[in-house]
Amino acid sequence: MSSLDAFASDKLATLEAGHLRRWLQPTRRLERGLVERGGKRLLSFSCNDYLGLSHHPAVRAAAAEAALNYGAGAGGSRLVTGDHPLLGDLETRLARLKGTEAACVFGSGYLANAGTIPTFVGPGDLVLVDALAHACVWAGAKLSGAETIPFRHNDVGHLEELLTGLRAGVRRVLVATDGVFSMDGDLAPLDALSAVCAAHDAWLLSDDAHGVGVLAEGRGSAALFPDAVIPLQMGTLSKALGSFGGYVCGSQAVVDLLKTRARTVVYATGLPPASAAAALAALDIIESQPALTALPLAKARAFTEAVGLPPAQSPIVPVILGEAQAALKASERLQAEGLLVVAIRPPTVPVGTARLRIAFSAEQPDAEVARLASIVRDIRKRA
Repeated sequence: MSSLDAFASDKLATLEAGHLRRWLQPTRRLERGLVERGGKRLLSFSCNDYLGLSHHPAVRAAAAEAALNYGAGAGGSRLVTGDHPLLGDLETRLARLKGTEAACVFGSGYLANAGTIPTFVGPGDLVLVDALAHACVWAGAKLSGAETIPFRHNDVGHLEELLTGLRAGVRRVLVATDGVFSMDGDLAPLDALSAVCAAHDAWLLSDDAHGVGVLAEGRGSAALFPDAVIPLQMGTLSKALGSFGGYVCGSQAVVDLLKTRARTVVYATGLPPASAAAALAALDIIESQPALTALPLAKARAFTEAVGLPPAQSPIVPVILGEAQAALKASERLQAEGLLVVAIRPPTVPVGTARLRIAFSAEQPDAEVARLASIVRDIRKRA
């Protein structure tokens, strides 16, 4: 056995002993929120397709037509040959949705954060990141070469302390947060964060991957704080929009710089035409059906009320069980009941906070939401 294989085998054994090894589970997603996994049909409460648009007839038809008209792939970097016409149309629509001058589309949400942060800060600069921000925010901060320091989750006072003590010693400061936190479902106080950033000449980046399409009639978490100034508004096309890709919305100058200097734009193949067309069709639905966008949060709040949890702030509700094994056993019980709720374990969440991460969708029947609540009440009682 080579030293590389020995390292990998030892690492896997350690992870398995701590109930932290992960296994890919082939899953066929169906309509109406159903999936097939391990030969069994389940109702999913773990998918980020919050509006069910990935299977919407209009979205699928738009994707198919674009593939026929433009090909299956972009064929190159956007700056070479991969900037097909649908991308400009999509950027115009995204900017309109988010109320900004312009937008830049990336190959994924991860690529958006990994490329955007290093475009605006580097060595000699400072990035302050909410401790629970998504992994791709941390990746972008680390890639930038700027000093990167966490601030306590949603603690505006701690952020202000850090800025007061450190701002004078650096050239530029970027503050990064999730708008909706992907594992806890809570909202960032974007108004307060914006005010602190303005007082210290810091630039605020908000990752709204889990807010767009489901909050503020689909406009996302920033629209809940109309007075907040958020010069870098990031999001994805792969969740409520039912497609794939990422974007950053901002001023024309900010977007122009991204398109010429962000390494994940310059050196990455452009988004496939089918993905762009699907996202455009999804935006049509979101803008024309505000009642649809309200359903995931309404179902989440019905669940939290039934279980006795604090009212949901987004379609994401965590049920924290503590140890990884407890979360795995709870997930197995729910799967036996025909419900897919995946256990989330460290390092995705802090040690001691393994959980069921429940994601609510417009497609889930109210009766099944109530049944899930009944089972989860019993799980919590026995925990």
